[in-house]
Amino acid sequence: MRPNLKLLLIINLFLLLVAIGAIWYLLHKPGPLMERAGHDHQTAETEMVQQQYTCGMHPLIITDEPGNCPICGMALTPVKTGTVNQAADAGTLQAEQPEGERKIKYWAAPMDPTYIRDEPGKSPMGMDLVPVYEDQAPSGAIIAIDPVTAQNMGVRTAVVERRDLHRMIRTVGTVDYDEPKVTSINAKVDGWIEKLYVAETGQMVKKSQPLLELYSPKLVSAQQEYLLALRNRATLRDSAFAEISAGGERLLAAARQRRRYWDISDRQIRQLEKTGQVRKTLTLYAPYKGVVTMKMAMPGQFIKAGQELFQISDISRVWVYADIYEYELPWVKVGQKAEVLLPFVGGKSLSAEISTIYPYVEPKTRTVKARLEFANPGLELKPDMYVNVRIQAYEVQGVLAVPGEAVLHSGEKQRVFVALGDGKFEPREVKTGVQDQEGFIEITQGLLESERVVTSAQFLFDSESKLREAIQKMLEPKKLESAPSDGQEGHDMSDEDLEALFE
Repeated sequence: MRPNLKLLLIINLFLLLVAIGAIWYLLHKPGPLMERAGHDHQTAETEMVQQQYTCGMHPLIITDEPGNCPICGMALTPVKTGTVNQAADAGTLQAEQPEGERKIKYWAAPMDPTYIRDEPGKSPMGMDLVPVYEDQAPSGAIIAIDPVTAQNMGVRTAVVERRDLHRMIRTVGTVDYDEPKVTSINAKVDGWIEKLYVAETGQMVKKSQPLLELYSPKLVSAQQEYLLALRNRATLRDSAFAEISAGGERLLAAARQRRRYWDISDRQIRQLEKTGQVRKTLTLYAPYKGVVTMKMAMPGQFIKAGQELFQISDISRVWVYADIYEYELPWVKVGQKAEVLLPFVGGKSLSAEISTIYPYVEPKTRTVKARLEFANPGLELKPDMYVNVRIQAYEVQGVLAVPGEAVLHSGEKQRVFVALGDGKFEPREVKTGVQDQEGFIEITQGLLESERVVTSAQFLFDSESKLREAIQKMLEPKKLESAPSDGQEGHDMSDEDLEALFE
């Protein structure tokens, strides 16, 4: 009987162990029971969280009871459930959705997120464009705002559309002399000023009008040499030898050319030949007409060769220098129409074209000079006078543009917020071009046609997006630490592994 009793005890012990193992398997096997228990536990925790209230205009105000905002007096609105954990859930949203079910929003360059296209292709660097899905935000975290809060914040949007950008540049111009028509008068020999015919600055002079009489011993000697060469030619003209006769002619021509080098006119030479009298003084004449803008000559003054005596400027044609600021340079081209308003003549206007844009910046005004040329028959435009200038700038046609207030400038980067619908907004980096007078700014990269961008309350969106992006980056290392790698101890076995083990 004892062997049977021992066998009975072993069988009972084996059945007890099997029962304990089955209970352990049922308790730890993933299934509806565990899911329901976790769901009930989560529901209980959610119910334990107390409803909070916030202000749509001042999100920092959060209270446990309804009421009015202590800052603006607006009624507080309930905090939407789940908005606190949106930053943490943004990183897992992409992993939860199978890749086959995700919708491609656009294609972007791997090295430049602002280069986007609505179809696959190559980037400017030759790399393949990568897809960006609707649940991704390469420039930051996607944020979601309750419609009531968005309405209280005054969120407005505008469509990204193609349009023509044009600009009218209004600036100030300065009248100046026509540089090629400014003449410097000086003597080419040493001497003394015996008589001054033009004694005032600002005096109008005509071409060939006498300016002064100059006494110079060199000029007296030159006249004597010329008369001697003239007599020598007359003596040698009847010579039987042609070479001797030609020598007299060459000597006279050399003397005449020397006098021309000293600005002695042909009329004075002919008069010397006619009278045969040596004059003590030589008269200097004005080579051009104009206004005497500088006078350095005085009666009785000794002057040296090359010393400047007068400056004569012809103001029948003048230049106007218009100041163009650096940000306006992309709009200005040579040949564009311009209008000059004369405020001192009852608003009279003159039309011209831009003839030159100077290739340097004025260091004091930080502007670039654009030159306009005008005929000035009535001498209404006077040098150093200020005028108003209007330039019809170059028109940029068929470019993507958004209102200027939609773009946030943060140092080296520009950012906009794209409205995705259902209260979701995506921050996106863009590259901008010119801005017209109506406030629209060109978008060269970063946006697609027909998208909508936020034009108000972007600063609140920007701070919220950067905060969620920072939280997401802080949570990523923790996720990597908690996720076990392949072959690591403690790896959870699947249901198939557990069933094979108990078999």
